[in-house]
Amino acid sequence: MNPPPLPPNLESRRSQMFPVLDARDRERMQRFGEVRHFRDGECLVAAGQPSPGMLVLAQGRVAISRRDGLGHSIPIVEEGPGQFLGEVAQLSGRPALVDAHAVGEVEALVIPPHGLRALLVAEADLGERIMRALILRRVGLIETGAGGPVLVGPPESAGRVRLEGFLSRNGHPYRALDPAQGGEATSLLERYSPRAEEFPLVVCPDGSVLKNPSERTIARALGLLPEGAFETLYDVAVVGAGPAGLATAVYAASEGLRVLVLDQRAFGGQAGASSRIENYLGFPTGITGQALTGRAFVQAQKFGVEMAIPAEVASLRCVASGAPLTLELTDGWKVRTRTVVVASGARYRRPALANLDQFEGRGVFYWASPIEARMCDGEEVVLVGGGNSAGQAAVFLAGHARRVRVLVRGRALAASMSSYLVERLAASPRIELMMETEMVGLEGSDERGLQRVRWRHRPGGREEEHDVRHLFLFIGADPATEWLAGCGVALDAKGFVRTGAALGEKPLQAETWEDTGRAPFAFETSLPGVFAIGDVRSDSVKRVGAAIGEGSAVVAQLHAYLASAATSESGRASTRGPSGTVHPDEGLQHA
Repeated sequence: MNPPPLPPNLESRRSQMFPVLDARDRERMQRFGEVRHFRDGECLVAAGQPSPGMLVLAQGRVAISRRDGLGHSIPIVEEGPGQFLGEVAQLSGRPALVDAHAVGEVEALVIPPHGLRALLVAEADLGERIMRALILRRVGLIETGAGGPVLVGPPESAGRVRLEGFLSRNGHPYRALDPAQGGEATSLLERYSPRAEEFPLVVCPDGSVLKNPSERTIARALGLLPEGAFETLYDVAVVGAGPAGLATAVYAASEGLRVLVLDQRAFGGQAGASSRIENYLGFPTGITGQALTGRAFVQAQKFGVEMAIPAEVASLRCVASGAPLTLELTDGWKVRTRTVVVASGARYRRPALANLDQFEGRGVFYWASPIEARMCDGEEVVLVGGGNSAGQAAVFLAGHARRVRVLVRGRALAASMSSYLVERLAASPRIELMMETEMVGLEGSDERGLQRVRWRHRPGGREEEHDVRHLFLFIGADPATEWLAGCGVALDAKGFVRTGAALGEKPLQAETWEDTGRAPFAFETSLPGVFAIGDVRSDSVKRVGAAIGEGSAVVAQLHAYLASAATSESGRASTRGPSGTVHPDEGLQHA
């Protein structure tokens, strides 16, 4: 059977997507799994269901196809001896995105997720080939929407834009249908009769239909939240999956620590939404924030990091010195951990406009991804901000919009934006810089979203109104530290976390340090065992490279803290006897 064509950008890499392993390769893999036999026609893997792991074929053939909740089934490839089934979902045991059925009698080596991760680390050259194939296969699934949900709703509906952003930012495939184009979308509307606020309808791979679900609801339906993620005692819990948090996760897990990463929205943080980062070391032609952080996300899973996204932390609690820390989530779950790394970054700042919330997601956006750019084709847009993120977004949007007006409160950009971006903005015929200008008003309706904007030229006070349907706000961010209130972690006057020397000669909450016999580590907060890195840390350099550097550097301090805590606990246990022993395998219960 001739294999169906791949997306054009992947066709030339077919051999890398579907490599053939020789007998020596397969022999090296034997110790990581077990041999199983399948009958002709038997289902080896089902889309939307937990996968047994990666399957390496020894005899027989397997037909792989993609299926969605609407009942479509399209062949992808047929694999034979020496080839293997799997993509990046198998690193963490998440549900499969494709169907696979035996063609004739099949013998296969089944390598479970933990065995696959061990294989990738232990067999470096073989692991490189396998990892490349897993990543390319996920790229192919994303481009075709295979195995993901189907979103049905108007392209500019707030719910559809929100969920498209969530799925794309988390590297999960999906398809979207516009009801105005008829076909299957029309039949779904006739069956479910959704109200305007119930768009989009989300058809899951198992055929179930959700009406404008929350990100957490759709994540649970798709199996994105790991089962049992909150039923153990972790060495490290990282709050925030931006560049700093992902760097910590990769280095800590690669050095043997058990790591959980939590993020309320998506991996990548603000950097993940960047259309192009051109001053990051080692990428002379630039790299998108999604590509950079997406690689780190997969790399973390390779080393066994558990990811809980979306999962929002409500508070941090410490019962007593030396006792495990507890993260309480907004949905009632609790996580116990020996250390916490605060990498929650910052939240987009909102200007003081009376009806701003009415148009958020319906014409007002805080990032510029291909989803938002698609809606701006041939239109005039306004972008507010004078930093690097604003410059990158303006350049990106100029490739789609008819004109991009950039409103800047200051007199010049040189103090807040890299020179290469300043030059690029000035050179673009589609970008108009408006200095000393601020946004003062928005107009529109619940039905049609944003329709008009009004701005003021600050020196003279002159105001202008223009028909604009898309407004992008890049006016900075405030630290995401409200969840730390009341836990003893000291903040500076602007709400950023104070660490190390910034705590002073005698750390705040000094009584909590009486049993440690030491000063705080450089990235340690006023609460022993709690560290802060990246944009959320007071006096940090707000750059992707700096965040990654802090994320890797903090791992040595985590090891030092865990070693000292273990020594202290051992000393206390020897004086109080067996009854004082801590049991790290105590399970957690739902609150």
